[in-house]
Amino acid sequence: MDLLKPSDRIYVAGHQGLVGSAIWRALQTGGYSHLIGEASSALDLRDHEATEGFIATHKPDVIVLAAAKVGGIAANSSHPVDFISDNLRIQTSVLDAALK
Repeated sequence: MDLLKPSDRIYVAGHQGLVGSAIWRALQTGGYSHLIGEASSALDLRDHEATEGFIATHKPDVIVLAAAKVGGIAANSSHPVDFISDNLRIQTSVLDAALK
């Protein structure tokens, strides 16, 4: 049984990143044509209100959460709290918006 239908509206959060872009291409290859993506420059997923508004407007059937703040080893080592804080806010915003 397939969990996804080709007609599903699928939001790939982080669709321009390494993992998200691979998921996006796999979905396209699999025949999913109703893909939704938004650049981080246009939608800050750490912002709960903006995230809720985006989800409410686009009404995806499925959300794939591949968004994250990333950096190299040096950046992660020198600013670990910044990375975990931003990533937890991204995850919480998207999950809360999905619940609504």
